[in-house]
This record gives sequence, structure tokens and C-alpha cells, in this order.
Amino acid sequence: MNVINTVKLREDVTALSNANPAGLPLAAFQPVADGRGGLATNTPLSISIFGAGYVGAVSAACLANDGHQVIAVDPSSEKVDAINAGVAPLLEPGLSERIETAVKGGRLRATHHADEAVQNSAVSFVCVGTPSRPNGSLDIGYCVKVAHEIGLAIRRKRAWHSVVFRSTILPGTMDTHIIPALEASSGLKAGVDFGVAYYPEFLRESTAIKDHYNSEVVVFGKRDDETIELLRKVVAGLPAEPTVLTIAEAEAIKYTNNCWHALKVSFANEIGAICKAASIDSHVVMSVLCADTRLNISPAYLRPGFAFGGSCLPKDVRALRHFGREHDVETPLLDATLAVNAYQIERAVQWVASKPGRTVALMGLSFKPQTDDLRESPYVTLAERLIGKGYTVQIHDPDLNNRLEDTVLSKMPHLRDRLVADLDAACEGADMIIVCKPVVSKQWVAEKAQGLPLLDLERVERKFSAGGKYVGFSW
Repeated sequence: MNVINTVKLREDVTALSNANPAGLPLAAFQPVADGRGGLATNTPLSISIFGAGYVGAVSAACLANDGHQVIAVDPSSEKVDAINAGVAPLLEPGLSERIETAVKGGRLRATHHADEAVQNSAVSFVCVGTPSRPNGSLDIGYCVKVAHEIGLAIRRKRAWHSVVFRSTILPGTMDTHIIPALEASSGLKAGVDFGVAYYPEFLRESTAIKDHYNSEVVVFGKRDDETIELLRKVVAGLPAEPTVLTIAEAEAIKYTNNCWHALKVSFANEIGAICKAASIDSHVVMSVLCADTRLNISPAYLRPGFAFGGSCLPKDVRALRHFGREHDVETPLLDATLAVNAYQIERAVQWVASKPGRTVALMGLSFKPQTDDLRESPYVTLAERLIGKGYTVQIHDPDLNNRLEDTVLSKMPHLRDRLVADLDAACEGADMIIVCKPVVSKQWVAEKAQGLPLLDLERVERKFSAGGKYVGFSW
């Protein structure tokens, strides 16, 4: 195996990025202004793209029209021949024109040979398919195969090379399958001898080119600085500033996006069925819903945490489900919404049961901060579940200090008698702590978690993450 000087490799990155691997005229590397959305770039790169499906073909065409030197790699002779002939291998608005322009300009060609592509590029994008198996699991066979091929090519290369996966893969796949395959085939260390990153794509069929040039979010999953710098050059000129995360976080974002989109479609369809049964125009209803960008189409309510509660959400979901049944309309999504909410409470109960000791200090009881409303509070349900299982529950909630004698709490003596106004007294003799609301300080949480198991349902400090005796409920 070649002995690789890793310091020299890093020095070679810039030179390789501006290389002319195909012996093409220098004009092939000049910025493009084709009037069809191409981005001019003053830092052209040599890029190989594995997979000439929707993501690969669109990426190849757009990057070549941005001025980069692109080699597409695919086992399909039809796709390779089509691209080399300047023809799009699939139907996508605007794709044929861009491929034709790029091929004629000498910035795009296609091949079957992985080694040829890697040797003649600074970075490889992997855009191969990840189909479903019959049982619903993800088939990453193509990804692993390509990783082995690229790894073998890197083994024979005496310059730094970056491997960037864009295929849709589940969180952890890069670390458990892709990177090990690259390292095994190359005999080198990822992040040390060659670069690795995950760069999720957010392209939709029929609008893929528009999506490429108008992405509102660009995400890079990082292993090494060199690859991230190359990717910054690739996206230079796009409207979104790249967000750099861990590889696992970047993998998770792609699935979160797609499941969120699927959830929105199903929600709109379920509301549509209910409205139709009641002779209501659902498009009018949904258009008004979407007009509210403060709560409805916004980050509001999209913060992972505990169950919802209060005087509105639980009863209104139940009421609309019942309304649907009265009109012979199934509401599986609304049914699941309540089931998921109940499961959040069960998860907290299970955490308590997994710990030694029978005394629990509960920080918070009303359904959200700065309110004394106990109606359908998930923390009331949690406290009652624990009391029913024989736990001693000591509750502190300063939002209720002025209501200890009111009529609501008078009907809940099993909880009223467990309320403790003094914070430290509420924790005396406790075996574990559950923080339900931000009624305690960040410093207090950090200090208490040094001595007692502490479950944080609120994430009182954004920087806190699970570790030691501190347990973040959904982080």
C-alpha cells in the first residue's frame, strides 16, 4: 500500500481542485452565464458524481453549468451514453438543456469506471438509490458497494480525496456502514487520510433544478474541515448559508423533512375528508390555516419535549375525532395524535420505574410556564400515574403558590397536599427529579444532576444533553 503523507495531502487539495483532469481547454473551467440559473464560480472544482438518477443527473448538470468539471458515474450504459450524447437520461424540466450545454462546453462527461472518476476529481458525490425492502427497511446495498469502489480508488490515489454522500440514509448509517466500507477498501483513515461528509439533498422531482438554485436550507454533516471547505465552494452563490452539523444530525434532517411533508399531506387529506362530509370547502379552511405564520406555519410547537395539554388541544382533537365518526369519516391521524401524546407520559413513567428509589421530586404541575391552569395538564397525569404506582411525589410549582386553597386544587387533595412552596424542601429525601417546566434555574439543574438522576422534560438549557445523571427527554 502506498505510504501517504497526510500533511502533503492537505496541501494538495487546492491544487487538485483546480486541476484539468480531462485535458480539456481552459475555457471548460470558466464560469457559466447561460441565462438558465447557472451560478458563476471563481473556484471551479473537479467533481465525480456516482449515480445518474434524479439527484445525480440534476446535480451533475447544475454543477457543470456552474463552471465545475463533472464526471458522472453510473453502471447503466443507457444513462452513460445519453449524458455523453448531451441528452438527459430522465425527464426533468430544464435538464436536457443544461446537460447539452455542459457536454458541449466540455464540463460534463459520463463513465462506467469508478477508478477513472476518482483519480480525475477532488471530491466524489454519492447519489445512488436507497430503495425499500419488502419489510420496509432501507436497502443501502448500492451505497456500500459504491463506498467499496471509491475506497479502492482512493487506495491508489496519492492526493487527498473527499467523499460526500447525498443518498438518503438513516441516522448512523455513515458511521456504521459507509465509513467502515471506505476505510476497509482504502486502508486509510476517514477524516485523516481522506475526507468524508454527508450533504442531504432537498430536491423534488419536476422542480429539482429550481430547488437546487433556491434552497432555503443547505446542510453539511462534518467529519473534517477540508471537505467542508470544498463543499462551501460548491454552494458558493446559493442563497442559503450552510448549516454545519454532525453527520448523524445531517442524516436525521433528511428523514425529518420527508416525514414532516408526508404528515402535512395526510393531515390536509384527513381535514379534507371531514370538511367534505360536512359540506365545507376544505381548501378555504386550509388556506386560512396557512395564512397564520406566527403559529401554524412557523417553528411554533415544533420543539421536541413532553406531551401537550391545557384547555384546548386535548379536548379539540377529541371533539373533531368524534365529529368525524358522526359523519362516518375515519380519523387515523387524529387518533394517532392522542396516542402519541399518551405515550410521552408513559415514557416518563418508564424512566422513573427504571431507577432505584420510590420518592420523586416533580418540578412543575400546571400545563405550561407562567400559567396556573391545571386543566388536562400532562404533569398532573404523570403525578397521578406515579402516585397510583405507590411512589411518593413531592411537587414544587411557584405558579401555583397563590392557589393552594382555591376550588380547583380543593378537588385534587391528592396533589394539593404534595405541593411544597420551598424549592429545597421539595427535593428533601428525593431519589430522582423530574423537571417539567422552567421553574428552576439552569444552574440548579446542573448542580442537582451531579447528585441525583434528573429527567428534563423542558430542556431548561439548550446546551444540556444527555450524559451522566442528566437525562434529556428527547435530546
